[in-house]
Amino acid sequence: GFSEYLAKLCEQELTQRDSRRLARYLQESKLPISKKLNNFDFNACPNLSQPVLAQLANDAGWVEHAENLLLFGASGVGKSHLAAAIGHGLLENGKRVLFTSATAIVQKLQGAKRELKLPTTLSKLDKYDLLILDDIGYVKSSEVESSVLFQLIAHRYETGSILITSNHAFSDWDSIFADSIMAVAAIDRLIHHATIIKIEAQSYRKTSSRLGRSNMIE
Repeated sequence: GFSEYLAKLCEQELTQRDSRRLARYLQESKLPISKKLNNFDFNACPNLSQPVLAQLANDAGWVEHAENLLLFGASGVGKSHLAAAIGHGLLENGKRVLFTSATAIVQKLQGAKRELKLPTTLSKLDKYDLLILDDIGYVKSSEVESSVLFQLIAHRYETGSILITSNHAFSDWDSIFADSIMAVAAIDRLIHHATIIKIEAQSYRKTSSRLGRSNMIE
């Protein structure tokens, strides 16, 4: 009947709108396309709980409450992969995500500060439910760089979620921020509402390199 036909048309229109929105969110997110949970090698990270990571990716409650997620581990253990995978899961659940290296966003904020547009630039980032700052340990501890990074963290405090990956433990964050007071203040805001995960595993890159050399020898 006509009512059923109209309902089908509305359903199809809603489905198409959702698909277009998802495609738009994915393009603006800058997420690495291939980094998903289903192709992450959990066998190489025995201390990680796959159900916990899946819940973080599929249940957006922590993002809706402006909580943070901090992933720690040595270089090459899969921090960036997991961060991107969680971003993909949240994006598929209708959340807006931005994936960026910490150094890239710091440089962008530095430029905005020079042009006296830092508050406007920070406000524009509010449209993202989750900011993923990859490799925060590579930010230089100059006063200018650490200042804008701190302002970003302070701006998002209890208003928007941040996911940070780092190969530096909190005790080493003096190398990221210009002074210990700023480091403590940044850490305090990040961990107030946060899940902290430490990845203990061998570097994928080192393992692959050893396997490659072994195959060449054989």
